[in-house]
Amino acid sequence: MGRLVIFTDDPGWHGKQLRLAFAGLGYSTEFVSLTECRFSIEPDQQPLIIPGFEQALPDAAFVRGVPGGSLEEVVLYLDILHALKAMSIPVYNDGHAVERSVDKGMTSFLLHNAGLPTPATWVLRNRADALAIAEAELKKGNFLISKPLFGSQGEGIRRIEKMTDLFWLTGSKGVYYLQRFVHCAGVGFSDNRVFVINGCTVAAMRRRGKSWLNNVARGASCERIEPDTELAELAVKATAALAMDYAGVDIIQDKEGHYMVIEVNSIPAWKGLESVCDINIAALLADDLISRRVKMTKIIAAVS
Repeated sequence: MGRLVIFTDDPGWHGKQLRLAFAGLGYSTEFVSLTECRFSIEPDQQPLIIPGFEQALPDAAFVRGVPGGSLEEVVLYLDILHALKAMSIPVYNDGHAVERSVDKGMTSFLLHNAGLPTPATWVLRNRADALAIAEAELKKGNFLISKPLFGSQGEGIRRIEKMTDLFWLTGSKGVYYLQRFVHCAGVGFSDNRVFVINGCTVAAMRRRGKSWLNNVARGASCERIEPDTELAELAVKATAALAMDYAGVDIIQDKEGHYMVIEVNSIPAWKGLESVCDINIAALLADDLISRRVKMTKIIAAVS
């Protein structure tokens, strides 16, 4: 039986689903926090120490969580993922994909650089310049969203609607991320979450928020949708732009009917999606990792 590591600090429902899916393919799994991993670079020693894998490295690593912390701590966690890849251990999604998506500024840049529609965005250090941008947008009749550069599930996000809102405008650790607010099509507040695996859209849902935040963690309701060709292709292209094995892509449709990519998540949850879609996401992820990454790596190693 093969052995895999699932990097997470809280296995929960998603961890259980993944463990069952991998077991069905003949692989056992161990849940390990990246905080417990370290380098030990000595002669004739395995340089990477992962609890439970001291004698032999795993056949692959599935990333379900990267802990927060100081810059040095986060760099160390990502270094662990980079090191595994350098040692020909498949990492799903790998460190570079996580870096691209966890940094909202880089995500916005890469989407724009790939020619994909995404809201106007400004990422900067200077407060005076941030205030000037915000004032100019408000005068044009646009709302703005202020987000922390790193964050998820709607934490720390605020909407700027009027000049008095600028009094509390603060950067996240000195960095301002401002994005033009997109008024969605239809009544109320909604956006679309599209799940992509290995370049294919496998499921999609519409999230309807109680307010302008459409996160399921914030109480948004879910409804299954069949994505049209444009929505599905846009999600696939966004995933490719950030070089991900799989992703949860958030796409909003504006009042004029145009789609815009809001975020691309490299460690997406799928419990809400499965609640409305008759599909086993964990099984699809496990099959893709084993069939496309693990077995292919072994074939290449055997041939070379």
